[in-house]
Amino acid sequence: QVQLVESGGGLVQPGGSLRLSCVGSGLACSTYAMSWYRQAPGKERELVATITPSGGVTNYAASVKGRFNVSRDNVKNTVCLQMNSLKPEDTTVYYCKLTVGSYTYWGQGTQVTVSP
Repeated sequence: QVQLVESGGGLVQPGGSLRLSCVGSGLACSTYAMSWYRQAPGKERELVATITPSGGVTNYAASVKGRFNVSRDNVKNTVCLQMNSLKPEDTTVYYCKLTVGSYTYWGQGTQVTVSP
């Protein structure tokens, strides 16, 4: 059974940093691209960042480019999202996603709150 478990969310002041982690189990995530999404209440889930299997190519939403950095450790089956210069509008639940063929797996999400 494939599972993704996110951690690292919390409360931070504007301008602060957080590092989210997503650990996969049940398969070797190293073969697949992985992504981070976020979803605010009443809004559609938004793609934040993606990373290729090797970690050599990354892509970011315009709203986070230059502030967020996605990385992965394939030995640990982990993908991370380093979030810097956080803004109140970054407040929401963050999810990691893995697609294997026609199957899409999501973690349970981790809450990030940016507030004074």
